[in-house]
Amino acid sequence: MPEPITEQAERVLSLWQGSWVAAFAVGILVWGLIIWSVIFHRKRSEQLPPQVRYNMPIEALYTILPIVVISVLFYFTARDQAYLLETEEPADVNVEVVAFQWAWQFNYLDDTLENGGQTQFSTVGTPDPAGTADRESQPTLVLPENSIVHFDLRSPDVIHSFWIPAFGFKMDVIPGRENAFQVNVNEGTAGEYVGRCAELCGADHTRMLFNVEVLPQDEYEQWAAEQEAAAAEENAALEEAATRAENADEAAEDTGAEDETEATDDGEEARVEDTEGDTGADDAEENDES
Repeated sequence: MPEPITEQAERVLSLWQGSWVAAFAVGILVWGLIIWSVIFHRKRSEQLPPQVRYNMPIEALYTILPIVVISVLFYFTARDQAYLLETEEPADVNVEVVAFQWAWQFNYLDDTLENGGQTQFSTVGTPDPAGTADRESQPTLVLPENSIVHFDLRSPDVIHSFWIPAFGFKMDVIPGRENAFQVNVNEGTAGEYVGRCAELCGADHTRMLFNVEVLPQDEYEQWAAEQEAAAAEENAALEEAATRAENADEAAEDTGAEDETEATDDGEEARVEDTEGDTGADDAEENDES
């Protein structure tokens, strides 16, 4: 198992190990009974052994023991599942994960989507056209250590699965359904990790990878401030370009309106001149008749 870097991953690892202990215990019991029967109850003669139709203690054991094992496993699984899906605690970092064919987009929010969080800055990946799994071309999800991180999952096309093995946990990203979970990133876990899609989602599924970088708190805050500043500059440039385009459109409309007005005035003058000319001709005709 990967070394867990979150409290939730430690819980998953504990559940996994406990399940294996239970499986080994049942396996040892079953194989022990089989070996014991083979050694001590193998055929020794042609005489038919005594036949026992009902053995209530054994039949009760066959019924009760599996119920006990399943009940114990169910209890711990349900307990840990409720813990893994708990999202009530306020988070230090909120990330909207958008999975699309075949890359990832990470929107860093000022609050959860449920509470109307707005995007502060984003990291967007692009499907690798060369068909390789080059880590340099993959998006990077940056997180601070010793913090609570909330993830909102969304997909615009097909079902994906958001999986970071070091989290010991994955969750499906389903179109039309907003799944969410959060993790408590442990202190002292700064480093680089990997993430991937764990659901077959199309032709380039195997290249739907991303990087995960966990930074100390102060380095993360510095990185986030730089990203916010860059996003603000980009938004300002886009707004300025949009304003210039709008002003250019308005100027073009005003110029068109002026040209249309001038054309209308010229037409009116021409019609007046034609009318005056027609009047002069009529007067001349009248004089000739006189």
